[in-house]
Amino acid sequence: MNLLTKIPLLKAQNQIDYSSQLLILGSCFSENIGAKLEYFKFQRLQNPFGILFHPLAIQKLIQKSVHQEVFTEKDVFHVNEQWHSFDAHSVLSNPSKEKIIDDLNEAVQNTSSQLKKASHIIITLGTAWVYRNSASEKVVANCHKVPQANFTKELLNVDDVKESLERTIEMVRSINPAAQFIFTVSPVRHLKDGFVENQLSKSHLISAVHKVLNDGISYFPSYEIMMDELRDYRFYAKDMIHPNEVAVDYIWGKFCEVWIVTNVYPTMKKIEKIQKGILHKPFNEKSEQHQKFLIKLNVLKSEINKEYPDLVF
Repeated sequence: MNLLTKIPLLKAQNQIDYSSQLLILGSCFSENIGAKLEYFKFQRLQNPFGILFHPLAIQKLIQKSVHQEVFTEKDVFHVNEQWHSFDAHSVLSNPSKEKIIDDLNEAVQNTSSQLKKASHIIITLGTAWVYRNSASEKVVANCHKVPQANFTKELLNVDDVKESLERTIEMVRSINPAAQFIFTVSPVRHLKDGFVENQLSKSHLISAVHKVLNDGISYFPSYEIMMDELRDYRFYAKDMIHPNEVAVDYIWGKFCEVWIVTNVYPTMKKIEKIQKGILHKPFNEKSEQHQKFLIKLNVLKSEINKEYPDLVF
């Protein structure tokens, strides 16, 4: 691939290996990175409250998890035949009020547990635009298709974002001083806000992150790689907003260069071979050839499990 621009990337300290415990939070692109880490069987908890787009939503999730705050009936509401929480994505919404409350509290407990042992916390920021509920005067994580007349739209300035990130870092460090933070800004463009408004939002996020960088707090330039190295619509999905598979693979490769310890690359190749084998659909499942293939696959699984007993295929 002949690219006009190459963003210089330096190897990070305290890189990720198979002993690392990861917590992945944030915007849509965190799902892409999380899916790659899941595919290669790294230990992680990913978006327990669903996709969260802005820093205040992530801060609130961390606050609830650090202090183990309990969700109750007053924290959910009913609309369009579903129960929702303004603090979570619609992936947790449910027809049962009891079920959504249980799921929200389980997410708090899971996040709390992972925060205490996480070696790396990967946070992807999507937008600096937020919606404030006019009735409660609280910023929401998701509007859940409640009529827009019930909200006011605001743009967080650089200091707002910076202060939110600092509070998030401080809360995590209060229970896990050794945790490494990896911030990135999502390359997914929020064009519903407008082209100019999207760029303004991303610039606020990038500026704020760079104000909090310090020991144990790093920035991975996924947004810049998409904008400056993959600067062509052929790297976008059909909606012309989300990075396509080629772009995700390219950015993942750059992430590995910086953050994945090189001595686990051979294991990752073996795991990829197993994953492709699991997805393989034979013409005849009972054929001798396929049975030999399954035996080889199980041998490869056993080899990996001897070194990494916690890996589950």
